[in-house]
Amino acid sequence: MTGRDRRATSPRLRSPGPPGDVPAPHTEKELDALVGLLGRTLTEAREGTGAVAVGHGRDASSRAAAEAFVTAWQAYGGDVLSRTDWPEDAASWLRPASRLTAQSPDAWVLAGAPLGVAQLVRRLAHSTAWGPARTFGFASLDPPRLLELAGADVVDGLRGVHSDGTAWVVRHDGCMRLPGTPSPAVRSQAGCG
Repeated sequence: MTGRDRRATSPRLRSPGPPGDVPAPHTEKELDALVGLLGRTLTEAREGTGAVAVGHGRDASSRAAAEAFVTAWQAYGGDVLSRTDWPEDAASWLRPASRLTAQSPDAWVLAGAPLGVAQLVRRLAHSTAWGPARTFGFASLDPPRLLELAGADVVDGLRGVHSDGTAWVVRHDGCMRLPGTPSPAVRSQAGCG
């Protein structure tokens, strides 16, 4: 698809349905697991602790998760290049997408409800050099719902953690728990629950 073709259609969800629930607050296990997962991934890629861009919904839980991550990541030795928020529903997702990718981070960290995150990542995939395999999320992303809303091609490779600290990765055919987490590897269409 050429750049011209990419601009001809909008990545915005046509009928996303109701906005959904406000995300639950993050847990300490979730935060620790997310920092550890991101740190290990960037270290294995020989990028050191890495510089990240953090994005979050505007609800209180997503803001608190993003703030806690920024504090924990900086204590871990990582850099935070930017912090961007978005409304749950917007006329255009280009502004937050552009802000998240402006400084070419090593990775992105997202906290928010699945509908807003789905709209954002669809715009990121359509209009920027963003990559889902370099994106990490809190449990609030609800991987099965995010996969359903955003589409398999958009989120394939995105990783994150559940509130109990178990890590997951989104794949075309569902969600899989990552090895080394408290539960054995499971792959299912419904999710990595």
